[in-house]
Amino acid sequence: MLRYRAELDADITLASGGSLRARGLLVDVPHAEVSHPEIAACAVAGLGLRDVARVELDQVRIFAEEAAPGAGRSPGRIEYVELSHVIEAGMTTYPGMPVPVITAHRTWEQSRPYYAEGTEFSIDRIEMVGQTGTYLDSPRHRYPDGADLAGLPLGRLADLPAVVVRTVGTGRRVIDAEDLEPYVVAGHAVLLHTGQDRHWATPEYGTDAPFLTEAGAKLLADRGAALVGIDSFNIDDATPAGPRPAHSVLLAAGIPIVEHLTNLGELPPLGARFTATPPRIVAFGTFPVRAFATMPYFEPHDHTRSAGWLPTTGPWS
Repeated sequence: MLRYRAELDADITLASGGSLRARGLLVDVPHAEVSHPEIAACAVAGLGLRDVARVELDQVRIFAEEAAPGAGRSPGRIEYVELSHVIEAGMTTYPGMPVPVITAHRTWEQSRPYYAEGTEFSIDRIEMVGQTGTYLDSPRHRYPDGADLAGLPLGRLADLPAVVVRTVGTGRRVIDAEDLEPYVVAGHAVLLHTGQDRHWATPEYGTDAPFLTEAGAKLLADRGAALVGIDSFNIDDATPAGPRPAHSVLLAAGIPIVEHLTNLGELPPLGARFTATPPRIVAFGTFPVRAFATMPYFEPHDHTRSAGWLPTTGPWS
């Protein structure tokens, strides 16, 4: 049985700063006609890197060799990554918005008369606005005639291939079109990793928070992004009484927005799949979601190091 490998030189730039240089690196690749972006993604996976901004390849050579019995990678399990903040009574998501109130509608003790001896249940009540915790905006949030939560197709919300765009560590607030230009985004959940979630539940969270520009939103809409998420205070520059161009552009194009994500640093640039599904509520525009990512974990069967995720294509040369 043949397996395909690439021998290459690579210069890898890390989103958090610094770079790596590899010479004569050997990488397993899926087939003989593999593209350079696919090779770059495989190289990042093989090195176990997740905080990668760019990969430049040189001296690439593809070759086939006989695989040892049992060599290669086989799927072992699915890894789940939580991307939502926990909702608690009294927490502040957005200053000025009502905080969630969690109470018991009927306690275990109060339920006992309704059931057989030894059987009891609690029924809880929560009062909150849709903009609580990690939440999803449907087009109706911005436009009266836009699709509401019940009108969103599952294909826009569940098991989407994810592209993680990292600006964390750059010191810049703005995520612009030039930051997104290298990425393939059609049909993908585009997740903007700014690192602002480290300030969650503190006054700093809403101070000078990173945001997506109108030009960046237009690029994502024009190129067919399925969903856009951010781990920041707002996808727009949330100045009082200011315009909200990113919301306006994306929601006009039917692209849901997920705000207040967290843990995006746990995801690879490519290879994860993203899900964020709200309840099917008619005439409601925004609601909290349990956002998460899944990544196939591949168990190594030989001396070759195997990363915990499988890449596809990427924004690399």
